[in-house]
Amino acid sequence: MAARINPSILAADFVNMERDLGRIATADLVHVDVMDNHFVPNLTFGPQMVGRIQDVSAIPLDVHLMIDDPHRWAPGYAELGAYSVTFHAEAAGDPVALARRLRAIGARAGIALKPGTPVDDYLELLPEFDQVLVMTVEPGFGGQSFMPETMPKLRALREAVEARGLETWLQVDGGITEETIVTAAESGADTFVAGSSVFRGDPAAQIALLRDTAAAHIH
Repeated sequence: MAARINPSILAADFVNMERDLGRIATADLVHVDVMDNHFVPNLTFGPQMVGRIQDVSAIPLDVHLMIDDPHRWAPGYAELGAYSVTFHAEAAGDPVALARRLRAIGARAGIALKPGTPVDDYLELLPEFDQVLVMTVEPGFGGQSFMPETMPKLRALREAVEARGLETWLQVDGGITEETIVTAAESGADTFVAGSSVFRGDPAAQIALLRDTAAAHIH
């Protein structure tokens, strides 16, 4: 199984965003964290900025909405041309309806779960989503430490995906390094968001290292 590496531009140099997007051109997708200072206590990008990133990025966008009222805002990101739009289960009143709307626009639909959110209620809904994002830190800030206690949730998702013969991507986000990516891959992840571990050195070399390390441990 292939391993996808999606660098988080939360760790990029915002003043030199186009340059840093070029530095991660060997990645699979660009992970764009949209925060509204309500759902999480931080404020990042909005539609105008994401639209410009879409304009200049050589690779598709993986938009992660850490926002209230995703039913109102998520479709707009799909309409901008984002390849994937992920919203939080905790903020969505009707996640299936929203996922179907995103798919109808042409984006992949993802659902994200905070570390404390149980997965059980979503296992039967897996066919409605192209991706499930298991947060391995509390959402809102980059540079946090990986939470291994989230791995049982990931294993339950992998078991359900395999049992149903689905192609749902299982993504992890938070504290992903060359060490923790092994744990996540062994637990069932196939798509990995990494921020500081990519941008702190040579991004192309780090992307290759993370991809090869994960691929060697995906079952």
